[in-house]
Amino acid sequence: MKLVLQRVTSASVSINKEKFSDINRGILVFFCAEKGDDESQAYFLADKTLNLRIFSDDRGKMNFSCVDVGGDILVVSQFTLAGDCSRGRRPGFDRAADSDTAQKLYQYYVELLIKSGLKVGMGKFAADMKVELINDGPVTFFLER
Repeated sequence: MKLVLQRVTSASVSINKEKFSDINRGILVFFCAEKGDDESQAYFLADKTLNLRIFSDDRGKMNFSCVDVGGDILVVSQFTLAGDCSRGRRPGFDRAADSDTAQKLYQYYVELLIKSGLKVGMGKFAADMKVELINDGPVTFFLER
């Protein structure tokens, strides 16, 4: 399972030119399930997403988590994170989980985040989405489990 976390001041997802979901200060998560992934990885990464200290204190040091600052979270499925670009000129997606498994793990990950009580928005699984964000920092992390 792979995640890209971006600390944002705002982010939104639009589908067919209509806003589908949006957040204010918090984390934009790009989510990718790969073959062999299961709920234990989703659980670990949900906890990491909620508690990773990537928000600055008054001295500019990253001392606060999304939970600490009451931030929002927007989760967007992005199977292209499983892309293998090591050969040729076209990415291969053999590592990506099948659609049914990926959707179940995506939903499970989101449900774990919702249990935190924070505002959690979602993209639409497998949709053609337009994502807008204002990266704060910029601060971006790649998580894998």
